[in-house]
Amino acid sequence: MQLEIRRLITIDEMLGQFKIIKYLYPNFTIEKYHSYLTEMIPHNYTQVGVFEGEICVGLSGLWSGTKLWSGKYLEIDNFIVHPDHRLKGIGKMMTDYIDVKAKETGCTMIVLDAFTSNFTAHKFYYNQGYVPKGFHFLKIVDESGLS
Repeated sequence: MQLEIRRLITIDEMLGQFKIIKYLYPNFTIEKYHSYLTEMIPHNYTQVGVFEGEICVGLSGLWSGTKLWSGKYLEIDNFIVHPDHRLKGIGKMMTDYIDVKAKETGCTMIVLDAFTSNFTAHKFYYNQGYVPKGFHFLKIVDESGLS
């Protein structure tokens, strides 16, 4: 079956892909996902999915914004490829799509975070032309709210 990329912009389109979100956040509830999306969508959040028929086999959130140091940017957030569909080029399809969208919308760069222990992701992103520019520092103030 052929793979197709789709941009998801409505809450219903995003909620329909809850099953793949569970691969990244196994303890997520649909209620929590709905609540977060309700807050995120008004702040330039969208998603891009790769579908095999009607089944979502790859998904990434996208944020657009502007910062003083970078100008307009596109941020990759929660990049997921279904475990049964890895090594089929799905991740590359998504990053290629995101590259085009960033250029079309006048972004200066694409940014993302990858956990320091996720070496598989590091290798993938290096192979797609991404490089580390600095450290993303954080201070957890309420661990109970983490996904």
